[in-house]
Amino acid sequence: MSTLGTITRRGLLLGSAAVAGGVAFGYYRYHQPLPNPLPLALSEGGLGGASVAQSYALTPYLVINQEGFTIITPRTDMGQGIQTTLAALVAEELDVDWADVQVAHGPPSATYYTDISASAAPPYDDSLFANTMRNVMGVAGRFMGLQVTGGSASARDGFIKMRLAGAAARQALIEAAAQRWGLPAQSLTTRDGSVEHAASGRRLSYQELAGDAAKLEITSEPVLKPRSEWRYVGKTMPRKDMRSKCTGEAIYAIDVRLPDMLYATVVSNPQRAAMQSYDASKAKAMRGVKAIVPLAQGVAVVADNTWRAFQAAKSIAFEWQDAAYPVSTEAMFEVMRGELRTLKPDAVHRDVGDASSVLAQAQNVLKVEYQAPHLAHAALEPIAAVGHYAKGDLHIWTANQIPTQAKKLVAEAAGLDAGKVHLHVTAVGGSFGRRTELDYVLQIATIAKALPERPVKLTWSREEDMQQDFYRPSALAHMQGVMGEDGRPQVIQMDIISQSTSRSWGQRVGIPVPGPDRVLAEGAGDAPYSVPHHHVRAFASSLEVPSGFWRAVGASYNGFFHECFLDELAHAGRRDPMDMRLAMTESQFPQAHAVLKKLRATSRWDQAMPKNKARGLAMTLSFGSYVAQVVEVEQTDAGIRVSKVYCVADVGLALDPGNIEAQLQSGIIFGLTAAMMGEITFSNGRVQQSNFHDYPALRMAQSPAIEVAILEGGGGVQGIGEPGVPPAKAALANAIFALTGKRIRAYPLQKHVKFA
Repeated sequence: MSTLGTITRRGLLLGSAAVAGGVAFGYYRYHQPLPNPLPLALSEGGLGGASVAQSYALTPYLVINQEGFTIITPRTDMGQGIQTTLAALVAEELDVDWADVQVAHGPPSATYYTDISASAAPPYDDSLFANTMRNVMGVAGRFMGLQVTGGSASARDGFIKMRLAGAAARQALIEAAAQRWGLPAQSLTTRDGSVEHAASGRRLSYQELAGDAAKLEITSEPVLKPRSEWRYVGKTMPRKDMRSKCTGEAIYAIDVRLPDMLYATVVSNPQRAAMQSYDASKAKAMRGVKAIVPLAQGVAVVADNTWRAFQAAKSIAFEWQDAAYPVSTEAMFEVMRGELRTLKPDAVHRDVGDASSVLAQAQNVLKVEYQAPHLAHAALEPIAAVGHYAKGDLHIWTANQIPTQAKKLVAEAAGLDAGKVHLHVTAVGGSFGRRTELDYVLQIATIAKALPERPVKLTWSREEDMQQDFYRPSALAHMQGVMGEDGRPQVIQMDIISQSTSRSWGQRVGIPVPGPDRVLAEGAGDAPYSVPHHHVRAFASSLEVPSGFWRAVGASYNGFFHECFLDELAHAGRRDPMDMRLAMTESQFPQAHAVLKKLRATSRWDQAMPKNKARGLAMTLSFGSYVAQVVEVEQTDAGIRVSKVYCVADVGLALDPGNIEAQLQSGIIFGLTAAMMGEITFSNGRVQQSNFHDYPALRMAQSPAIEVAILEGGGGVQGIGEPGVPPAKAALANAIFALTGKRIRAYPLQKHVKFA
């Protein structure tokens, strides 16, 4: 029998970021302790590396047993290293040896809700309205109880929560030792998993104290360590998942194996509409085929191995309903151009001065159109999940970024009580936003219920993965600008149109997203530049192409639009792009200005380049982080080669510099891949790309050397998983202009130049 602690008051302490000014409605409920989901999870058979016997759940983020300390890091690690960073926050305040720490994702639970308040306004906006919106969104996040990994929010959300979890547990352990020894708690200290009394030399391990500590109720908020005492936070920490991933021990959804397992794949309408009819007579007669399961937009084929399921799926004849969107990429862009003329704006995201009046009177107006294509996620691990429905309980093993909502919708679709649905979040072989969707989770639930008692593994083919994606939507921007006599832009007017990813996603996963969609203009409406007349409007297109969150989302196209246009204005005004940006940030945006100054020095911007080389510059504020990059290119006999990227990022507070550097490098490669060769196109209503041969990624031989510098300009922890992506595209396009004189206003750039 396991002994499971339930520290009641500590539930409040874990999420106790107080709402500034208070919230009148629901104030009492907002401050109620959150339940600890770990005792139930442990009683159902263990959790990560924690065994059931003599396991004590001190706070929802920590399990102590004789094997060590299992820290619950309830954010999906898709390679970004977030579980190590979050675990280090707990270990720091708990005061344990890093070698004794294990990590586990934990069960889906509203207790692990994500605070999305930081996304309500850019970090430089300290107005009453911005702070009010942050407060409202912070309260909403707790009430909704959405456990989400996304928006580069995990470190920002966890910085206080996870430290409080460690500090609260440490405080309970000290109090337990104080009671056992009859000493004041103030006379005790901790070190590497033990409580000590220096005067008497007495010492007790946390394991010896955990049972008593789990019975205590802590009524005062624990004191967090000052930065001067940090051992782990702010340092590059050894990744807790590195060994298992290098040795093949890590279990991804595609690796899960259960006794007596069946194997499935799916075929869905390539035009993303309903299925009218199908003929599976040939498939049913094939060797190993066990069942054909109808789905909303196609069928699942279940066989005794995955290869046979794939082969049988190819033999099925379908009649599909036609797509609800235009049949070609060109037609989609024409629809958006028309909507820019006829739709009302979804929102005005920047309204400084009087841009329209000044443009009407100006002589040298630069007026251009930029466009960006649809993009796929193309994660290395294809979509996979395992389901087992037996004795009224449904177990699902898969990778997902919204496990609480996944569990809720699966229960509704399967007609089960939520307590009968058990979602086990596995390691993730890449996502970039794809695992915020629930299509494959609902599919495995349907398949598993259709074949009770036997577990079923669902694996999508790569072609299905590529053609049934929820794409980063295409976008258009109509830009107008005027340079002033002072060598700075006097006017920038920007109209952006794209599909609302937030509302589209929200409809699919059952999460209402009211009001204007900030994603449409992120990376442009909040650009950290001072312009006397600055007007940015966003329009939500009516196109119904399946679209979703993709790494950096709106900033991924707006960074390209805005920063390339700034480069055009600098060229039109015969101004150095770096000098112009420094002038535009000096008075109002000190963090952006410092980033540019650092980049000027590290990239040796003022040194002359050889004739066959050139460089381009871009800076984007996204997810709270200021990131600027210089991309160097060179002309070779084989084509243009990207030789070097310099990157400077102000992340507010650097929790793990090594991991931050890795994420920036990853974002740069991801952004360069999209800029150079990324494109999803449509013909006859169908996606034309099918695999990595026609949707390639940057290879190692093409990848540039990358030099990263990290600044800490204050203002708290900011996002880092995505901000490296947006500047890379624009900096590369600006470098190509500097090298060739060719101004490219649409990517992929390989349509216009040849790359080595």
